[in-house]
Amino acid sequence: MAPNDSAETNGEATGTVVGRRKAARYIVPFAVAGVAAATIGLVPALADSGDPELPDITAQELIEKIAASDQEQLSGTVKVSTDLGIPSLGGIAGSFAPGAASGSGESGAAPESKLLELASGTHTLRVAADGPDKQRLSILGDGSEYSLVHNGDDVWGYDSASNEVYHAESDGNGRADGRAGEHKAPEGVPATPKELADEALAAVGDTTSVTVDGTAQVAGRDAYKLVIKPKQSGSTIGSVTVAVDASTGVPLKFTLAPSSGGKAAVDAGFTKVDFAKPDASSFSFTPPKGAKVTEADELEAGAEKNGSADKAQKDLSALEDFKGLNVIGEGWNAVAEIEFPGGAGLPTEGSGDAPAQAQQFLDALGDKVTGDFGSGTVFRTRLVNALLTDDGKVYVGAVTQDALVKAAGNAK
Repeated sequence: MAPNDSAETNGEATGTVVGRRKAARYIVPFAVAGVAAATIGLVPALADSGDPELPDITAQELIEKIAASDQEQLSGTVKVSTDLGIPSLGGIAGSFAPGAASGSGESGAAPESKLLELASGTHTLRVAADGPDKQRLSILGDGSEYSLVHNGDDVWGYDSASNEVYHAESDGNGRADGRAGEHKAPEGVPATPKELADEALAAVGDTTSVTVDGTAQVAGRDAYKLVIKPKQSGSTIGSVTVAVDASTGVPLKFTLAPSSGGKAAVDAGFTKVDFAKPDASSFSFTPPKGAKVTEADELEAGAEKNGSADKAQKDLSALEDFKGLNVIGEGWNAVAEIEFPGGAGLPTEGSGDAPAQAQQFLDALGDKVTGDFGSGTVFRTRLVNALLTDDGKVYVGAVTQDALVKAAGNAK
């Protein structure tokens, strides 16, 4: 089947097949992957001969194969490596969890405090799925393990290191009581190659080339390599490569390479995979003897009692003061412009808004820049750059510093 020409130009055919997914909500690099590949244009290409030898396939056909995959049962081991050029979050991830700094009694086994650790370093995961109501994701540590289990109306989180358990329930109709809705399950948290690939293929456009570039063996299975690259200059993303199982259409490996070169910024792939129905015991969980069990509604009640819920409400109210999100440019060079409430920017030297030590700390983290927009500070990672202007605006995108400064100038 030849690629649909209309899909190349306007993405209608592929957009219907692939559908659209929300950007990842929990993990920084996965969100980056989704935003950076926000528009994908299809370019006809045949797989090169390679090892293993597989029938030729076009990029259009391979994307349709991914979308048509209905494999809901699998188990395996996934290795995830993330290098965004930021410090490891392993020891401090809990401090980013809601309520962690306020002493709200947030459970050490709550998903938000553990899944954030995947934003840096190398981790080994065990995953299992049996349809939409049964999933299990375990993060293996040195002598410890964190597991997140969804079985029907129950969501369990267990941290063996602290012997803490988190539990949330739904009402039986898919609606969650307490805060269970925030952590319905590993579903929606893109920790597998398929979920990452879905994010990268969430939309199409003419700013990207998509080709099939040979074949590979991943976890002992034959796969095609789908390569996604920006046509525009100025992006910090060089390419996204997805290894797609030739038989099932399930993505087996996802690699995001920065345009600056070096090791991959995100590399997630199965090292072992089995598409047979997992044993039912994979999704059963009973709190170990002596474990501290925290219910989701207890956490919510505790937050209200100590005032952190009021603080969260105030924070939400403050967000309403933002003047909206303005997107500058398109495709891989899209930059988001956000204005702080009240137009308050970073404290500047001599402004009296911060001690000299604090100003020196901020200067050490970023680079001072000037342009048509005025002046500000750029904070950089290997993929995402953010410009905070002195007049209280933020420009952020998966673009180079020069592209970011130019976009801020064009916004004036």
